[in-house]
Formats: sequence, structure tokens, C-alpha cells
Amino acid sequence: MRNAFADELTKLGDLDPRVVMLSGDIGNKLFDKFKGSHPTRFFNCGVAEQNMTGLAAGMAMSGLRPFTYTITPFATTRCLEQIRTDAAYHDAPVTIVAVGAGLSYAGLGPTHHACEDISFLRSIPNMVVLCPGDAWEVRACLRAVLKQDRPAYIRMGKKGEPLVHSGVPEGFEIGKAITIVSGKDICLLSTGNMLPEALKVSNLLGARGFSTEVISFHTVKPLDENRLRDVFSRFKVVATMEEHSLIGGFGSAVAEWMVDAEVYPKKFIRFATPDAFFKKSGEQEFAREQLGLTAHQMADQILSKIS
Repeated sequence: MRNAFADELTKLGDLDPRVVMLSGDIGNKLFDKFKGSHPTRFFNCGVAEQNMTGLAAGMAMSGLRPFTYTITPFATTRCLEQIRTDAAYHDAPVTIVAVGAGLSYAGLGPTHHACEDISFLRSIPNMVVLCPGDAWEVRACLRAVLKQDRPAYIRMGKKGEPLVHSGVPEGFEIGKAITIVSGKDICLLSTGNMLPEALKVSNLLGARGFSTEVISFHTVKPLDENRLRDVFSRFKVVATMEEHSLIGGFGSAVAEWMVDAEVYPKKFIRFATPDAFFKKSGEQEFAREQLGLTAHQMADQILSKIS
């Protein structure tokens, strides 16, 4: 995902002279092409992420379109006051791009885990929260944020994520979910880098005779409420999937919508990380296995709920 981000931002910088890149002292080689093409529009802000966010807000209020970039907890948790007060309060079009969301940096320990960021960011007024499911959705999100004039958060994985789409999804819009696989028995609503895992779950359930629909909710705020109404009217079993805490994330957003919309599903299952710090040592796949977020674990849990 991060390679797609760097490449797409370079292309957008070629087309739009307002695009400015601010890095929190990471990914320097990643942005060689951007720096080569636009040397006056790249700023390495150092390990000073709060200053970077405040600087971006000032640039945005001066007519530029700044993109900040660093590891997720340092782009969000560390800068929450600046995101809220400097950018969102003024409705300034700052785009915060975070790499390594969820458990992507599991091996580096809890300081680098990011399982609370959706909760933080979606609770801030004026914020758009985007969680692309593959590299093509990353490119689509970047293009989409430049077409609107609000602060936005793009939550990416790291590298090596499987491609789901064959190209940039046609008709991609903020707040409009994308059907990846159609089905009639079970519906899986995925956000972010869990999308490839959701497709594996669909295949496992298909082998057991269940027709499963998979939908990419690349936008957590604003939610695609029309799609949710359709899903809960057609399916008896609906599950949300995310690499984020059960508290405050995508599944919580859907549950809140259900209460407000007075929708009462027969089976609603949320797959997410528990309300606890993950303190074991291991990489992302190990962490997912420990927390019940692998395809076979989620498929088994769905089957146990409907048996």
C-alpha cells in the first residue's frame, strides 16, 4: 500500500501544484520520485509529528493541499490535539496518511500497534475516515480526497498486501461501499486491510455451501447508510471485519447506525481486536491468529453462530 501511495501522490503532484508532501522522518527513499519532481513541495518534518500537523493545517488554510505521512500511532494518537483543533476545527483540507495501521507493525510492540485510531478520528467533527482494502483503493482514496475540501484520514496497511481489484475501482466515491463478491446467505462487511482475509472467509463458507457476499467499506465516516439498509434487509447473517478494537471502530459505527435506524438483525457478528493491549511478540499473522482474526477462525465462528 505504501508504494502505491508514494507513486499515486507523485502523479497527483504532477497534475495539481497545490499538492504538498510532509513526512515525519520516514519513507525518505519512498518519496525520491516526488522529491525529484517537486523538490520545493516536499518537507521532512523530522520526529516532530505535532509540528508537522500544525504546519499542514496552516498550508491548507493558505490554499495548498498538504498530505502528512508517518506510522499510524505517531500520525494520530501523538497529534490528536493538532488534528482536532488546527485542522478539523477550521475544516481545513489536511489529509493525514497513516502507514502500518492495526497490527501491521505487530513485531515492534504496543507502541507501534494502532487499534484505536478509527475511534479517535471518526469522533472528530468534519473528519472523513478512509480505510482502503488494497493498493488500488489507496490510489482511489487519494484521488477522491482531492475532489473534496475537508480534512481526511487515510488508514493504510504497510506492504505486500494482496491485490483485490484489477485496477482503480470505477466510480469510486467517498461514502459508497463496493461489492467485491455477490451472495445471498451471509454478508461480510470489511474495512481496511482485512479485505483479502474476508475473501478467504467467503471461500471457506462457500465450501460449506453458503453463498457469501463481500463488501469493501473503504469509508468508515461517512458510512454508506443506503448500502447498510440494503444489506440488513437481505441477509440474516451480517459480520463486520476490521483490524481495530471492538470499541469505537467500524463495527461500532455500524452498530450505532443500527440503533439510530431501528434496524434489528437476526445475527450481527463483529470481528475485531479485543479491548486489551497485545503484548505477545510476533508479526502480523501471528498476532491475528492469537486474536481470532484469521480466515479459518472467523469462518468457524460464523458457522458456530448459525449452526
